[in-house]
Amino acid sequence: MTKFAIVGTGWRAEYFWRLGGALTGLDCVGVVSRRRQRELPVPVYTSLDECLERKPDFVVTSVPWAVTPTLVTELVERGLRVLAETPPAPDLDGLRRLWHAVGASGLVQVAEQYTRMPAHAARLALVRSGVLGTPTRVDVSSTHQYHAVSLIRTFLGIGRGPVEVRATRTTAPLADPLDRAGWTDPVEVRPATTTVATLAFDGGGFGLYDFTDNQWHNQLLMRRLLVRGTSGELRDQECVRLVADRTIVTTQLVRRQTGYDLDLDGFDTDHISFGDQVLYRNPYQGQRWNDEEVAIATLLEDTAAWVDGGPQPYPLADGIHDHRVALAFDEAAERDAAVRVPGEPWA
Repeated sequence: MTKFAIVGTGWRAEYFWRLGGALTGLDCVGVVSRRRQRELPVPVYTSLDECLERKPDFVVTSVPWAVTPTLVTELVERGLRVLAETPPAPDLDGLRRLWHAVGASGLVQVAEQYTRMPAHAARLALVRSGVLGTPTRVDVSSTHQYHAVSLIRTFLGIGRGPVEVRATRTTAPLADPLDRAGWTDPVEVRPATTTVATLAFDGGGFGLYDFTDNQWHNQLLMRRLLVRGTSGELRDQECVRLVADRTIVTTQLVRRQTGYDLDLDGFDTDHISFGDQVLYRNPYQGQRWNDEEVAIATLLEDTAAWVDGGPQPYPLADGIHDHRVALAFDEAAERDAAVRVPGEPWA
């Protein structure tokens, strides 16, 4: 049994204790809060020392951006393994200080879950199988900043090297019918800012970032992901590729979803396939979890495996680098000029 604790009681923290409680082999031994909260399904402590008496194998830090670096440093100084919510520090100075303080420890992972979402995991399996040849370009229009950079770098198979960023911003009116709390009745048309950025990686590889305010929740905005390789292209659920001379084929990625019509197995994701090849199989069938829940549950299990000597789920160096590149989006848009992200100590 792998034990973990959580510092923080916000909406992100709730995912960890709720999903952890449903996973075999994981036990959330407590949550640290500055004040007593509503009744929770796990013990609540008002001091970190009190919670750490439960001897967790790792600690999830789900606190405001500005608090994260100090808390992570304290936990590492105590010899604890940490899964830090994104981003691990709010600004460039903070990222550099955090790396200087704990980078060499090897005790910190970052809670980047997007590549573990079923659709992205299936796409990534397809790209890594080589059907597109060598990936050369990735376009992401679905999520913001460091999450998008993580997707771009992972699909391209690119490390933490230098990159040149260009960016622009535009603002236009847009109806905003949904936010995190639900329907925004009555619907209002509000100014929405779109940031478009390009990423040119040293040594090859190109990324396009396109994000509009509240794109996570606003269902009027379609999510888009494109991966171009040397022999084909994947766009969302459709793949076109060259398989032989004068032979171009198109194949769909198909999600098998139970619970429709007379399927009485319950609403759930079964698998995602590409022709007769299963790219992704839901490891949590029966839980009825959405894709975000599946991704976070997978991240928790990957972190537990890391504690037991397995591979790192998402090292601190990656989390710092992705946010460092994302910060260049704002800088490039404000300066209306190219911004070069140089090699940093974590690279």
